[in-house]
Amino acid sequence: MTSENRHIHNALRQVKVDTPCAKVSGFSISGLATYLQMHELDFAIDMGECPLSATPINHVFLTHAHGDHARCLMRHHSLRKMMGVERDSVYYIPESICEGAKAWIKAEAMFEGVSEAKFRYPQIVPVKAGQRIFLEYRKDLAIEPFEVKHSIPSMGGTLYYYKKKLKDEFLGKTPAELIELRKQKVDITREVYEPLVSFTGDCLGESLLENRDIFKSRVLITECTFLDEGEEQMAHQKGHTHISDIVKALNKLDDEVKCDKIILNHFSMKYAEKHIRERIAQEIPAKFADKVEALI
Repeated sequence: MTSENRHIHNALRQVKVDTPCAKVSGFSISGLATYLQMHELDFAIDMGECPLSATPINHVFLTHAHGDHARCLMRHHSLRKMMGVERDSVYYIPESICEGAKAWIKAEAMFEGVSEAKFRYPQIVPVKAGQRIFLEYRKDLAIEPFEVKHSIPSMGGTLYYYKKKLKDEFLGKTPAELIELRKQKVDITREVYEPLVSFTGDCLGESLLENRDIFKSRVLITECTFLDEGEEQMAHQKGHTHISDIVKALNKLDDEVKCDKIILNHFSMKYAEKHIRERIAQEIPAKFADKVEALI
C-alpha cells in the first residue's frame, strides 16, 4: 500500500456525499469493505464494516454474500444490543441466499459461544426482484429489489418515497367539498411512489441498461470497479463494471437520465485517489459531469 493510498484504504474512514434525498456516508473499496449509510432515510446498504455510526439505522439491505459486503451484518445486530437499542433491526436479504445466510448467522453465534437455548435469529426479510415492500419502521418508504449480474447471486434496489395525492379531478375543490366526498366514501386520492435512491451493488456493466429505470431515481449509487483502458475484459470476467459501461449507459439514455446525483463507488484498491478522480474527469461525458461524484 502506498502512502498516497493509505487514507482511502482505511475502511473506518467514512466519506460523505450530499444528495437531494439524504447524506450518503460510508466506505466502498473493492475487496476491502462496502457499507453505505443514509441516516435521514433510516437505511443502509451492505455492512462490510460496522462503525458505531451505523448502529442507529434500523433497515439494512444486503446486496450479496461476499465478505467485503456482508461480514459485519451480525456485528451491526450485536452492537445495537450492546448499546441498548431495544428495537430489532431488519435485514433485507435476497431470497436466493436467505437459507445460507441463516446458517452462517447461527454458526457465527455458536462460534462466539452463544448457547442453542439463547440463540435467536434477527429479523430477516427475504426479498425477491420486483416485489415492492414497505420498510418496517418507515411506512413512507418502500424498497423494490432488482436482479443484477455478478459472479454470485446479487441484487440492487430502488427506495421509493410513498405518499397519497389528490386525484386530478378533485383539484380545486374546497376543504368542505373534500370532506363531504370522503363522507360519501369517494376515493379522492391516488398513490404515488417517487424513486429516491437506486443502488446496484456489485454487477456487470450490462446490468445498468437491463435495469434502466434506475436512472429515473433522484440518486443512483453504482459500482465502478475498473477504470483503465484494456481492463474491460477483466471487469467482465470478475463480474464488475468498467467506467466505459457507465459512459455507454449515459450516452445511450441521454435525456432519460433524470438523476440529480450519480455516486460511483467500489473502486479497485490498486488505484490512487488522484488517478480515480482523473479518470472520471476524463471519461464521464461533459453533459453529466456535474451529476457524477466519487465516493472516495
